[in-house]
Amino acid sequence: MTEDHNKGRLLANRYRIIELVGKGAMGQVYRAEDTVLGGLTVAVKFVAQALLNEKRQTRFEQEATVCALLGEKSIHIVQVRDYGVDEYDIPFYAMEFLQGKGLNEAIKRRTLSLGRFLRLSRQICLGLQCAHQGIYFRGELCPIIHRDIKPSNILIVQDSTLGELVKILDFGIAKLIQADSDQTHSFQGTLAYCSPEQIEGKELDNRSDIYSLGVMMYEMISGEMPVLPKNNSFGAWYQAHRYFPPEPFREDLRIPKSLQDLIFQCLAKDREERPQAMEEILQGFSAIEAELEESKTSVDEFGKTSLEDRTTYPTQRATGSIAGNEEESYLNAAWPADKPRQKIVFPRLLNSSQGSFPSLWVMLDKQDIENRLLSTRYNQFLFIMSPHPMVLWITALHNVEHGTRWLPCYLDLKTSTGQRTARALGELGYYRILFFALDSPNTCQHVLTSTIAGGQRQKLHDWANSSQTWESHASPQMSKQLLRQEFETLKPKIQFKLESMGTDAPSNISGL
Repeated sequence: MTEDHNKGRLLANRYRIIELVGKGAMGQVYRAEDTVLGGLTVAVKFVAQALLNEKRQTRFEQEATVCALLGEKSIHIVQVRDYGVDEYDIPFYAMEFLQGKGLNEAIKRRTLSLGRFLRLSRQICLGLQCAHQGIYFRGELCPIIHRDIKPSNILIVQDSTLGELVKILDFGIAKLIQADSDQTHSFQGTLAYCSPEQIEGKELDNRSDIYSLGVMMYEMISGEMPVLPKNNSFGAWYQAHRYFPPEPFREDLRIPKSLQDLIFQCLAKDREERPQAMEEILQGFSAIEAELEESKTSVDEFGKTSLEDRTTYPTQRATGSIAGNEEESYLNAAWPADKPRQKIVFPRLLNSSQGSFPSLWVMLDKQDIENRLLSTRYNQFLFIMSPHPMVLWITALHNVEHGTRWLPCYLDLKTSTGQRTARALGELGYYRILFFALDSPNTCQHVLTSTIAGGQRQKLHDWANSSQTWESHASPQMSKQLLRQEFETLKPKIQFKLESMGTDAPSNISGL
């Protein structure tokens, strides 16, 4: 491993570098001590040496100036305290050191309650409002567009007075709008959150940030993306943002219609149809809160209820194990207390001295279970590496009289449970399907076995291995949505194959 020569170094006779805490395309961030201020902890950011040229250095200096001026105006923007150039002519700036959680981490496993969503979104809007109102730069009031609003650029820190405090990070590609400036028409930003006009390279104003905010708010409250491309290319993302209408919110989320309307307005393709300023969005939040208060429903209770009622497909390690007779152990299993008693399916890895056994746990109406016992069983596994390594595990039960019952679930291959389950499926070549009835969940009603084709088994093993070193570039929900789209495209082909079997005799097929 290459030694980091910055570690322990005294920068500008003031900042003692302690450790590297972050690295990106634009540079490196270190934790450091301000020796002048009694060892106060600060963050020091250096520009990447590979990017060092006159234009980049000017841009880095501008970023420091922008953040310093904005940080003085708003507590919701990271504060810059110092700027300089070291003895190697590498520019740096020192800023407040923040310990917290990125919004991307906060929504990675579950969406926000409505109350928390409104509190955090209001703070984000206040920070952006400050930037859009502008700062005085070279004697001129200049509005600032962030141009890269996304969950990973929102940090949530704990404040003794305010509770959760939002800080907007990375104004590294922010643009000052000056009357005599020649705006850059090249694309910069993150494709999944960009406005249509930003991808087109057009001149931008604050309404571009409002579109990105709309994408992010949709994800915060639903766990999904409002639009998804056919693939992860630049052109496909442009088509999605410019032409695809946002997906409607799921009814089970119980999101107030007034909030849905506000988010969809932010996502308007035409910027003239979006809210024209952050003030409009903040007014919308106030109206929503008043509406909830009037209906005698507290915001936090409302959000909690909607979360508990949601249908999810988590991958959690089973606490039980297989002992004695395997079939008897399955039939003695009880529906987990942490799972809702709804028509859902989820993977569960059961462990014993003999090894790990993958299974699907399914809850259906009792009659529906009976209808599925004499079925053709089909399975297939779909995989996506980017933006987040994920497997869609498809199981289908088909008979002529009752049609097809689809049982899809996901394996997140950036989790140890997801990787272990994928490997167990590949090694064993089969899995159990455990059926529980809605009206009697304390006992497993029936167990079926589904075998996996050799080609699929090898793929599962390879996917688990390759995902260990692959870096996630977005929320797992984005990969789930892309896989779901592929599944919907594939369904008619699977259905045709199942119907062509022309028999109700129990059988098992895997893959197409």
